[in-house]
Amino acid sequence: MAKRIVLTGGGTAGHVTPNLALIPHLRESGWDIHYIGTADGIERKLIGALPDVEYHSVPSGKLRRYIDIKNLTDPFRVIAGVGKAFALVGDIKPDVVFSKGGFVSVPVVYGAWMRRVPVVLHESDITPGLANKITAPFAKAVCATFPEAAKALGSKGVLTGTPIRETLFAGSRARGLALAAFDGRKPVLLMMGGSTGAASVNAALREALPNLLQTFDVMHICGKGNADASLAKTPGYRQFEYLDAQLPDAFAAASVMLSRAGANALSEILALRIPALLVPYPLGASRGDQILNAASFESRGFSRVLPQEKMTADTLSRALLELYRDRAGLIAAMQKEPASNGIEGVLHEIYKFSL
Repeated sequence: MAKRIVLTGGGTAGHVTPNLALIPHLRESGWDIHYIGTADGIERKLIGALPDVEYHSVPSGKLRRYIDIKNLTDPFRVIAGVGKAFALVGDIKPDVVFSKGGFVSVPVVYGAWMRRVPVVLHESDITPGLANKITAPFAKAVCATFPEAAKALGSKGVLTGTPIRETLFAGSRARGLALAAFDGRKPVLLMMGGSTGAASVNAALREALPNLLQTFDVMHICGKGNADASLAKTPGYRQFEYLDAQLPDAFAAASVMLSRAGANALSEILALRIPALLVPYPLGASRGDQILNAASFESRGFSRVLPQEKMTADTLSRALLELYRDRAGLIAAMQKEPASNGIEGVLHEIYKFSL
């Protein structure tokens, strides 16, 4: 009889894409795959149409660290979600539940624990997100991307890395250059700020273009609605609001990268061995996880860091030129990292606790 698994995670793409990386391997091994998310979250869009994956929805309230009137009502949505998840897990009867985090995972993990179904979590950041923090006591193991996180999680922490979609390794430099209409004579600087872009980094990069274009061709993934029409015909500069199927080709064409320091982006940078300059979100704009993520990558010799408060067109240009000059050492350090793609490690934990 085939093994059966429930995957969960949502709220942002970062809580879904590692599950997308695992699904083909689970499918090839004959697993019966179910996914529990929200009715209208990004996880429904990314997972709902996949073949051989049965999608279920539960209500869930957002877990906020700030004052909001919805904090009064959302606990009741979480309670309702736990009840629905308890019923779903009872109907599905999975051998194991794997949770990538995000607020929708909370009722699913609680429902699984109440049904005595083993749970494996995954934490991408150095410090656990709120959902994983409150569900970790109910898990058998917590897979971690960063060694600091695995150590802090104690006996449950397992350093696995983050599962990376295999399609990201199938890019073509030639296709990437053709996509941007570059001739390949200059190294390519790829800037990626996430699906919504990064306004301050976008602005600094564009201000620095006169200096940067002397050395690089610049491929700029700027986020939806963030393209600058006045720069559309600038030689050596090509901007895209978003790339999906063509993203592996953009990665393959990149000599160096400029990026925020989200955990999934860093996992991809490491797995693809791309030297990167990281500009993490500052404390006022986040809980500080990107600052810690970036500091870990810098201390391990994988990337360089430029704090946003020190970023100007001049400091950005200098940092990127230094990054390109020192790229060989960064690549060598990344090649020594054993947990660069977490598929094997995460699957090991899933298989272990489903026996």
